[in-house]
Parts: sequence; structure tokens; C-alpha cells
Amino acid sequence: MRYLTVSISFLFIFFIGFAQENTKNIPQKNSNPPKTEIEKEIKRLEQLREEIKKLIAKNQKLLNQIREERKKLQQEKKELEEFQKKLQSEKYKKLAKVFEKAVDEDPELAAERISKIKDPKEAAYILFNMKESKAGILMDYIDPKVADKIVRILTNLKNQKNSSSELR
Repeated sequence: MRYLTVSISFLFIFFIGFAQENTKNIPQKNSNPPKTEIEKEIKRLEQLREEIKKLIAKNQKLLNQIREERKKLQQEKKELEEFQKKLQSEKYKKLAKVFEKAVDEDPELAAERISKIKDPKEAAYILFNMKESKAGILMDYIDPKVADKIVRILTNLKNQKNSSSELR
């Protein structure tokens, strides 16, 4: 029996040694990759970094162009609004002259036409641009309900005009 135990132990030790030598030749999954693969991966990552930098620069350039266009559009919008205000102001000045002539000819008819304007704001702007004496004559003939609305709007306009001139 000792012979058998010694033989088995000897074979067991022999096979363990043999197995260890064979496993040294087999590449393990957790072992480090060769340096060439690491260098290739580094080069690939550097190329990706450069591509990303180029994309960032391109997108930054586009963003700057968009910002410039936005500024231009805002400036154009502001100019357009000022132009519209100017046109509207000229419109009311011309209408004021027409109504001033109408007051000279027939103040009742002129008052009737002002009273029929749907938006009392427009009527107020017309009166605002008229000479005060002619606007006063016209107000005598305007429908009292419409006149009340017009006077309220005119009061607000005069207050706004005075407060803006005080700020300057």
C-alpha cells in the first residue's frame, strides 16, 4: 500500500509540475496586451481627440456666426420698429391736418367722423397732433362717451411725454 501511495504522490507531483509548465505557454486573458497594440490604441485616441478638437472649433465658429446674425437681426428689428413708429406718427400728423381743415369748414361733421373711428386711441393720436385751438373746437362736438375715452388717452399721452422729457 505504501508503494501505491508513493506512486500516486509521485505521479500527482509530476502532473502538477507538467501542468504548470503548460499553463505558462498559454496566454492568459488578464495579461497585458503587447506594446504595439497599446501604441495603436494611443494613436487612435489621439486621432479622435484631434477630430473632436476640429469639430469643437467648427461648432464654435458656427456659434459665433449665429450670435453675429442674431445681433444684426435685433438691430434690424429695432430699426424697423422705429421706422414703423415714424410712419405712424407721420400718418397721424397728416390726418390731423385733414381734420384741422375739416374743423374750419364744418366742425360738427369733423366731430362726427372722429366719433366714428372704431379705436379711440387713433382718434386721440389725431387730436394729439392737431393744433390745440382746433382740437378744442372739435372736442366740443364729439360724442361725450367717445370724448371721455379720448381725454383719458390724451392725458396718458401727455403724462408719458412729460415724464420722458423730465428724464432727459
